[in-house]
Amino acid sequence: MSATKVQKEIQALSNRGRAHDLQKFFQTAPGQYGEGDVFLGLTVPQVRLIAKENKAISLKEIEVLISSKFHEVRLCALIIMTLQYKSAKERGEKKKIFDVYMKAMTAGYINNWDLVDVTAPIIGEYLIDTNDPYVLLHKLSKSKSLWQRRVSVVFTFAFIRAGDIEPTFEMAEKLLHDKHDLIHKAVGWALREAGKLNGIALRDFLSAHSHEMPRTMLRYSIEKFSERERRKWLLESKR
Repeated sequence: MSATKVQKEIQALSNRGRAHDLQKFFQTAPGQYGEGDVFLGLTVPQVRLIAKENKAISLKEIEVLISSKFHEVRLCALIIMTLQYKSAKERGEKKKIFDVYMKAMTAGYINNWDLVDVTAPIIGEYLIDTNDPYVLLHKLSKSKSLWQRRVSVVFTFAFIRAGDIEPTFEMAEKLLHDKHDLIHKAVGWALREAGKLNGIALRDFLSAHSHEMPRTMLRYSIEKFSERERRKWLLESKR
């Protein structure tokens, strides 16, 4: 298995019309958050199938794929990484994958919300057993990179799945005044999921911060509440 083989399989399924639509959807025009990204027009199920068929590829070859100019090639590489991470038995194996992921993120190859969201909840599991995950999470939350800031909160989904909601509330507070809508959505989404485990903790957070939360963040976080309670929080946040 090689990066060249994977690239050829992906390019063979390219669709110009769908690529045009995807470039509009992921806002790749000058000045937009996905500026300069290039799509081939594959569907996510198509990419996932190619990833599954090539999941034994080496990390070295994965790094080649991650540096591709084509969005779907990078997506395929990242999905392969999640598959390898899930099947890794030793922490040493997981560390190698995590390190490659962080290297790719620092290099700017994980550069759209779908690439973050398909990977960070899985790869973030590595942080659970580290001595102090907040060192990295706080560093990412302060980054000038929109995508690193998004990773800082989406990593905490791994903690939620393990029953620990504190990192989510910690990062939500750190990102409370972020200016970007994609951060508002990610934080609200994470708060909503944390609230499924502990509704009291979510309501305590809202009591303390709803008045300063961006509207999108608040709406996402209360999405699973009853209509009556949603109205209550939306009204109280204006006071």
